[in-house]
Amino acid sequence: MAFQELLDQVGGLGKFQVLQMVLILPFAMMIICQILLENFTAAIPGHRCWVPLLDNGTVSDNDTGILSPDALLRISIPLDSYLRPEKCHRFIHPQWQLLHLNGTFTNMTEPDKETCLDGWVYDQSSFPSTIVTEWDLVCNYQSQKSIVQSLFMAGMLVGGLIGGHLSDRFGRKLILRWCLLLLTIFGTSAAFVHTFLIYCSLRFLSGCSSIIILTNGMMLIIEWVRPPSKVMAITVIFCALSVGQIVLGGLAFVFREWRTLQLVVSVPFLVFFLSSRWLVESARWLIVNNKPEEGLKALRKVAHINGMQNAGDALTMEVVFGALTAIVRSLPLLVQNHMGRRTTQTLFMFLVGLSVLVNTFVPQEMQTLRVALASMGISFAAASFTGFSVHLLELIPTVLRARALGLDTVAGRCGATVAPLLMTLMVYLPTLPWIIYGVFPIIAGLVVLFLPETRDLPLLDTIHDMKKKNFLDLHRQQRAFPTLISMCPEFYWMIKNQ
Repeated sequence: MAFQELLDQVGGLGKFQVLQMVLILPFAMMIICQILLENFTAAIPGHRCWVPLLDNGTVSDNDTGILSPDALLRISIPLDSYLRPEKCHRFIHPQWQLLHLNGTFTNMTEPDKETCLDGWVYDQSSFPSTIVTEWDLVCNYQSQKSIVQSLFMAGMLVGGLIGGHLSDRFGRKLILRWCLLLLTIFGTSAAFVHTFLIYCSLRFLSGCSSIIILTNGMMLIIEWVRPPSKVMAITVIFCALSVGQIVLGGLAFVFREWRTLQLVVSVPFLVFFLSSRWLVESARWLIVNNKPEEGLKALRKVAHINGMQNAGDALTMEVVFGALTAIVRSLPLLVQNHMGRRTTQTLFMFLVGLSVLVNTFVPQEMQTLRVALASMGISFAAASFTGFSVHLLELIPTVLRARALGLDTVAGRCGATVAPLLMTLMVYLPTLPWIIYGVFPIIAGLVVLFLPETRDLPLLDTIHDMKKKNFLDLHRQQRAFPTLISMCPEFYWMIKNQ
């Protein structure tokens, strides 16, 4: 009996699937908070050099007379080209003569400046503290702020590679629960460290855990729903990610001290770890990995939750699992029902590239048109990504699906790393980066046409199924390829007699 038939018997979208999503979607929401956390915890507030006349509590009013703080700032900190106090330099000695200048004197010698040898003073009106103010990641040390974000992304890259293998080997639920516990430990610990190096290490480990939680949570939803409901499930997952961004903004508004915010977005994962015990392991994975009894037990449990009492007793498994048929026929977008996976992706990718290219040459004064084109491009990109996600799930067998999603994550992280670097090409031609951003989606859309079309076709569970599908295709095309059939008579005979 094909797994799809078993899923139909126990209920492909019932109370169980809703409960499974209710347990998993909060993971996704808070994972986005972890991914985007440095947007707030690493915010760079306004700052200037620490100077004794303004910031030394031991300097009395008699030392400075009746001078206002603005006057003291004027004689202590040089101005930049915009006549604002410089952020990274101060005068070596107070420049009292600047108080009496009514104009600009071209024959004046520029006062000697120095870097902020005694540290910085930060504007705390928006954020009382960030990792930037904690470890003075400004001026000559500002590049270290990017290191934190890069390490988290590198952690996601490594986690995608390792987590996919572990999930295919030990199961989705087990690895998910371990990573929930690990992220609780790493994230909470990061809120209490006082060493920048340790903080960076913990954020790297948090990145490793985060991507595994995200991919495994997605699989524990997708692998339990029927094909007609798969589009809805994927859409709900992506909506949860967007809600997570809103949640993070609200939390950052309430908890503005970075250690508190770090703690607030990490502690919930302990609750998620405890609640994850009620998740049900993917029966698809259990069956494919030669655990039919456990898979059957999971199916009966789902049948009971969905109110399919009779189905639980009627479920049976056949002896030859390598002949399992299609797992899913998901439809990521309504248009894919008519145009197919490849054509739809090519269309959306072409529209993404076209939107970018057209917007590149629209004059800056036509802001309304530019915003409209940018909005269209983002919409097409989101639709293309959703379609790609469905296509990817249909192309890869269950035994390799987690690893494939891990590689997909690696590719995404590589793209995120390379994209900002392309902006350096503006030195040679201001429009060159945008031309590249526009041309590459079009090329990628054309490359998609070389992938197999999966519309109305079942997904495979094992490598054996994939090989068998190739031989079946060869059998169907025997009239077009008589020479190949004559070269492989034993394979033709095997397929013909199955």
